Amino acid sequence: MNETPAADLNGLKVLVIDDSKTIRRTAETLLSREGCTVFTAVDGFDALSKVADHRPDIIFVDIMMPRLDGYQTCSLIKHNRNFRDTPVIMLSSKDGLFDRARGRIVGSEHYLTKPFTKDELLGAITRQVAR
Repeated sequence: MNETPAADLNGLKVLVIDDSKTIRRTAETLLSREGCTVFTAVDGFDALSKVADHRPDIIFVDIMMPRLDGYQTCSLIKHNRNFRDTPVIMLSSKDGLFDRARGRIVGSEHYLTKPFTKDELLGAITRQVAR
């Protein structure tokens, strides 16, 4: 397995929004090991207050969530002038063209299909941080 040299993610603030405890815990574990400060939210409403409180450098949001889905959550984040430049990466168990397109429309920078690997997760962050 060839490891890609990851960017220095030390101190990077990451918000992971997913109604799946497993996904939140997996992402939190992987990212914490890389030196990231990880915040998690169970849904879009929970996430909006955490975005305001913690001002994350990058946000991962699941598409399919109760109450406020990932598209709505991303749209609300991107319509706030304080957070419009914060990269948002959509997470979905479906790898559909429609989902990717809809994610772009609401302002997401990238799309990851679940379950994701450590390399995919870190690669997505590295691409956004490099911009």
